[in-house]
Amino acid sequence: MSFEGSTLINWPAYSQARSELGAGFVRILGYFREDGVKSVAAIEAAMRSLNAAAMVIPAHTLKGEARQFGAEPLADLAEAIEVIARDCVEMQDTPEEALEHIVQLRPLFVETLTLLEREANPIVARKPAAGGFGRRAIPTGFGEE
Repeated sequence: MSFEGSTLINWPAYSQARSELGAGFVRILGYFREDGVKSVAAIEAAMRSLNAAAMVIPAHTLKGEARQFGAEPLADLAEAIEVIARDCVEMQDTPEEALEHIVQLRPLFVETLTLLEREANPIVARKPAAGGFGRRAIPTGFGEE
C-alpha cells in the first residue's frame, strides 16, 4: 500500500492538533513515535504467535494516536486490525485474516511518521542549498546578482 503524502495526512486535522497542543506538540509527536514503534512490533509479534488478544490494545492505541495527528489511513488500518482481532477473540479464532493488514502496517507507519516529523520540524528535512553552507543568493547592490 502506498499513498501520496497528501493522502496520508489530513492536514487540517494535523494543524488543529498542532494548535491545540501548542508547545507540547513536538513532545507528543515523539510519544507517538515511541508508542507507534512499540505498537507495530507488538501487533507483528501477536500475529506471529497467532494471538488475537495481544493485538487488540496496541492496535487500539495506534488507531487513537494516529487519528490525533490526522493520519487517517494509518488509523483506519489499525482499526481494521483491531476489529479483526476483537472478532477473533470473541469467536475464539486465530487472526490469519489480519495478516494482509499487518503486512501493510509497518511501511505505512514509517511513511506516515516521516511526513509528520518533516512537517513538525521542516528545518531538519531541508537539504543544503546548492551554494553550500551559509551562502545565500542575495543581491548586494554591488553589481552581483
